[in-house]
Amino acid sequence: MKILVVDGQGGKLGSQIIKLLMNRYDDIEITAIGTNSAATQAMIKAGAKNVASGENPLIVACRKADVIIGPVGIVIADALLGEITPAMAVAVAQSNAVRILIPVNRCENIVAGVPDLAMPLLVEDAIEKFDDIKNKTLDK
Repeated sequence: MKILVVDGQGGKLGSQIIKLLMNRYDDIEITAIGTNSAATQAMIKAGAKNVASGENPLIVACRKADVIIGPVGIVIADALLGEITPAMAVAVAQSNAVRILIPVNRCENIVAGVPDLAMPLLVEDAIEKFDDIKNKTLDK
């Protein structure tokens, strides 16, 4: 299973996701795409091996992913303080991958009905959603 982790700004969210995935699974391939070099470096420090930065790597990776995990802003043009280009948002939104979007209520994008939870709780919930997807895939 090919997992794409996308993050921007400082890459803290992406780093947490990568650490949890790597600790739980041996049979997945993780690609990490940072929208900037700081996010990319943070995900490298977290242990990601297939790593790149920027728009075109994200677009290409979206074509190959089975699951995309990242903040909700990755499907909103100009989100993450402008780091998500329209082409990036379209690539994520039009990908055939299942998207696990973490409701980070920042940068003028607020998800109604979602309480402001601590980042570790949001990341853990995202990993649990991935568990469900992975288990359904194995049941087929």
